[in-house]
Amino acid sequence: MLTLTQALYDQIVAHARKDHPDEACGVVAGPAGSGRPERFIPMVNAARSPTFYEFDSQDLLRLYREMDERDEEPVVIYHSHTATEAYPSRTDIAYANEPNAHYVLVSTADTDGLGEFQFRSFRIVDGEVTEEEVKVVEAY
Repeated sequence: MLTLTQALYDQIVAHARKDHPDEACGVVAGPAGSGRPERFIPMVNAARSPTFYEFDSQDLLRLYREMDERDEEPVVIYHSHTATEAYPSRTDIAYANEPNAHYVLVSTADTDGLGEFQFRSFRIVDGEVTEEEVKVVEAY
């Protein structure tokens, strides 16, 4: 299960809406080994695409160095889908290389008639996708 604060949830959704019609992407870092998402880090979609996201390699290198210095790890890796449901694509699965991370997808399209977005979390390990419950809390 992914547990995150209402503030982090709101920041991820706001970033997805702001970057629409392009996909948004980013990371929520937390203390290494804690599994607790704490620090919201929106990234630039270097692909600037409505159907694909890509972290800029220099930004990603900078981010990982910063997380190392702060004894953090990526707890949540998120991106948005602008025209499809919030479910990992084949490309998303192929690029998922953090087995301990929660992969959050936000859809900014009304694909299920339930509203303008979906917020879902998955574990992706060795190409295997497992959806998990998302619990939003006021504070940890």
